[in-house]
Amino acid sequence: MNLIGRKNEISILQNALKSNKPELIAVYGRRRIGKTFLVRNVYKNYIQFEFSGINNCSLKQQLNNFYLTLADKNDSFKKPSDWIEAFHQLNQYISKLTSKKKKVIFIDEFPWLDSRKSNFLSAFDNFWNSYATKRDDLVVVICGSAASYMVKNIIKSKGGLHNRITNKIQLLPFNLYEAELLLKKNKVKLTRYDILQIYMAMGGVPHYLEKILPSESVAQAIDRLCFTKNGFLRNEFKNVFASLFDQHDNHEAIIRALASVRKGLTRTAIAKKSKLKSGGTLSKTLTELEESGFIEKYLPYKGNKDSVYRLTDEYSLFYIKYIENIKPSNKGIWIKMYGQQSYKIWSGFSFETICIKHVEQIKEGLKISGINSLQGSWIEKNKKNNAQIDLLIDRDDNIINICEMKFYNTGFILDKKYANEIAKKVDAFSLSTKTKKNVFVTFITSYGLISNKYSKQHVQSELTINHLFIDL
Repeated sequence: MNLIGRKNEISILQNALKSNKPELIAVYGRRRIGKTFLVRNVYKNYIQFEFSGINNCSLKQQLNNFYLTLADKNDSFKKPSDWIEAFHQLNQYISKLTSKKKKVIFIDEFPWLDSRKSNFLSAFDNFWNSYATKRDDLVVVICGSAASYMVKNIIKSKGGLHNRITNKIQLLPFNLYEAELLLKKNKVKLTRYDILQIYMAMGGVPHYLEKILPSESVAQAIDRLCFTKNGFLRNEFKNVFASLFDQHDNHEAIIRALASVRKGLTRTAIAKKSKLKSGGTLSKTLTELEESGFIEKYLPYKGNKDSVYRLTDEYSLFYIKYIENIKPSNKGIWIKMYGQQSYKIWSGFSFETICIKHVEQIKEGLKISGINSLQGSWIEKNKKNNAQIDLLIDRDDNIINICEMKFYNTGFILDKKYANEIAKKVDAFSLSTKTKKNVFVTFITSYGLISNKYSKQHVQSELTINHLFIDL
């Protein structure tokens, strides 16, 4: 099977083949994430009918596309006049298949088929409930990039599909381990420090990573993809949101609001900064961005009861900070840019975000994955203290790890000034939270800490970027 990672997702799809009942599986995730590739690869010997919706097409065109697809299998059918008839024809086609092995029906870009007044969803609902549920040899996979549609109309359906989904797969970007595997498969030989820089620019979207050439350095790859006139990632930002969401200007406004701060924003702050009204539209837009994997909602550690939203999509962050602000050129812009101090500061912030996304790998590196724990962030601003912790891990074995994350191209030296800042931060945290647990300082750096008296005195554990590449 020609797949990188996706172990849990593959297991779900394979188990459906072993099931003794009909299976309805919903697969969703942002575009370019590999949904179609996953389903086709796992089910390549089982798909009996595959059909895909077309964006912004009329009902007549969608039905004609369905007819032509089915005609390739059986040319005895006439053009269907509506979706009820189309699914009846599919029913008839499947019923005539004599093979006893599992039969997979794969409907891709499902939301695009449910256009206004098409009655597609009710027709599919009827097909599943009246026909598919009577067969124990059928697996129906419905797939879509519009995560909000898939969740609202399929997974949390209040209509005919209520509780009908037997399994769901939310396909997320690759983690660092999977990104490294993909690059190796494509003969791209980069150090883990360089892979992290690639990840900071485009995240773990497989289709983006596929564009990197074996002959390129990091700077050359980013230059070509992001800063030349026809670079693949030059205009991807607009395309991503336009293809996923109807009122995509609202989504982009929220993404830009969150990109302007480091620590995240409350719902009230987002409304103010994005100039969107704090009502149902804001709630819907936030949910859609969260379901699509662009933002993350979390509760800060103790004290603040308001949820905070943080932008977790690396490409969006990079686009807003650099791509849209630099005119395209063929003169190697990025080779000059990434050596500047402003990039070093920005990459430090980006590294923190990546560490937070890889907290399970961090727990594994600390050998605490078997201990119950919760992670969070903490901030305090008052006359006495102005302290912030971007990642802490509160463990059931009476320890709290406060994580300091530093992205440097050499070993990191903890000096007296920084050591004092850490000591004050630990004291402020202990005093504010009134914790009775031991507070350990953990450093996560590129190449490790250079041992000195300050590191020995203030740091209880350390990890390197290698620990972020752990396969879980």
